[in-house]
Amino acid sequence: MGRLFWKFFLSILLAQVVAAVGIGGAIWLRNRDAAMPRQQDIDTGPRAEDAIESAAATLEFGGVNALQSLLENMNRHRVYAVNEQGRELLGRIVKPAMILEARRLLKQDGSQRVVREVKAADGHRYALFLPSRENLGGMQAGGAPLLRSLASIASVPLDGGHPGYQRGHGDWRGHGPGMGPAPGAAAPVPATSAGPAADSGTSTGTSAGPGSGSGPGYGPGSGAGAGPGQGYGSVAGPGPGQGYGPGPGFGPGTGNGPGPGFGPGPQGPPPRFQPLTPFIPIAAAVLASLLFAALLAWYFSRPIRSLRQAFEAASHGDLAPRFARAGGKRGDELSDLGRDFDRMTARLRSLMDAQTRLLHDVSHELRSPLARLQAAIGLAHQQPDKAHATMERIERESVRMDKLVGELLTLARLETSPINPAHEQISMAELLEEIVADAEFEAASHDRAIELRGSADVAVSGQADLLARAIENIVRNAIKHSPAGGTVRVELETDEATDRLRIRVLDRGPGVAQADLQAIFEPFFRSSDTLKDVEGHGLGLAIAQQVVLAHGGSIAARNREHGGLAVEIALPIAQHDSAA
Repeated sequence: MGRLFWKFFLSILLAQVVAAVGIGGAIWLRNRDAAMPRQQDIDTGPRAEDAIESAAATLEFGGVNALQSLLENMNRHRVYAVNEQGRELLGRIVKPAMILEARRLLKQDGSQRVVREVKAADGHRYALFLPSRENLGGMQAGGAPLLRSLASIASVPLDGGHPGYQRGHGDWRGHGPGMGPAPGAAAPVPATSAGPAADSGTSTGTSAGPGSGSGPGYGPGSGAGAGPGQGYGSVAGPGPGQGYGPGPGFGPGTGNGPGPGFGPGPQGPPPRFQPLTPFIPIAAAVLASLLFAALLAWYFSRPIRSLRQAFEAASHGDLAPRFARAGGKRGDELSDLGRDFDRMTARLRSLMDAQTRLLHDVSHELRSPLARLQAAIGLAHQQPDKAHATMERIERESVRMDKLVGELLTLARLETSPINPAHEQISMAELLEEIVADAEFEAASHDRAIELRGSADVAVSGQADLLARAIENIVRNAIKHSPAGGTVRVELETDEATDRLRIRVLDRGPGVAQADLQAIFEPFFRSSDTLKDVEGHGLGLAIAQQVVLAHGGSIAARNREHGGLAVEIALPIAQHDSAA
């Protein structure tokens, strides 16, 4: 598995981890929020249970008066006792949210009984609960003085009431709304809900349910409960007190009387803000996946787009490297592919340039002997008496052309056809002795000398004729470029560390420019330092390189310290078991 695989894998894994962390974090936050104790209207702690148990026992066995006495003397734990009309026993103000919370806690089953419902001897049912510490502000234990202070307000509008209560809501048990009389007030006088306000200062309103409620109040305004039947009406006005009606029904609805009733409606408190779970984590996961998908698409499409542009340019003949400039340093398989493509196009361009140069050189090399042939033929026509000399010249040019064509064919065959190097076992010492012996005649004719040093008796697997031709080309090239009176030395030695046979041909010629040491092995290459009068087509070293490479060896050239060129060939030594 390569780097590209790990990039895909780790990117997708990262997307999944981000999604899992997002979803898990949202769930954790939600559960933490649900587990955290939120601010409640009713105390649910152990102290509340103890206080409620005491109040419940007092009411059950001692009656309402005993409970009232207990509540008035209870300073540390201020227990509230609210009857079915929503009237607190001591006349203290009861928030609608408290009644709703008490109703909810009564419906819950559990060992904690922080809200108790006890039926008193007078037939009323009282809900006992302890407000939380946060809700004690503004709610005094001595409710009667607080309500008596309200009686001093004489100029409040008819539909006025306590600003913290909603119009015409039901009580804590879902009954019709209503508040009982203030402590110390006179007994209520029944009044019918039949019409406009009476002279006594009471007024009635019709209910929104199918029945009507009645209940005179002390004050200028009265409200009626709403429900199927007759409910307990309640009055909240600026008068000195509050009254209740004796209607027998318990209505769950809301009233629409002209005065605002006391008690929460059935709608309950405003709902708490609920986060859009699980849509938020799902949306976050989708967005994260889309983001990573977009990044992956961009990351992997960019080099592919660059490759496509490079292919398109190559199809139009432009083989210049392109991906290395556009792809950047990515370090994955796509960048490797792009660099391989650049190397391929560079190689193709060099081969095409070499082919073009080869055609140019071949045409030039063939054109020169052909021109000399044509000149010799024309001279023979003009001077018949010199026909013999002309024919010799024509023969020399034809031989040169034949040699050139033969070298071209050999080079083409070496470049296109594979060679089996394990054809035979060749003793390189004997082969070099024959080559040096043949080259001595040519060296002597040019006032040069040649010598062989070393006698490594090792064998090389390959084709003797091709190896002989390659080494001979190098030796003859050294003889041509050596100065008059110079000596060409051929050295033979073995390299036991690399298990190779090394053959070096050294001359004292002008050498080659450092930049041309690799180019001299290209076909038809002639260095600028090459002597102008030296014959040759520039194919000898190219053929030698192809032969050596085909036999698994290497060839290199270097300039000598005191002038001259050294060409070294390294060939693998044949194994003894193979020779056997």
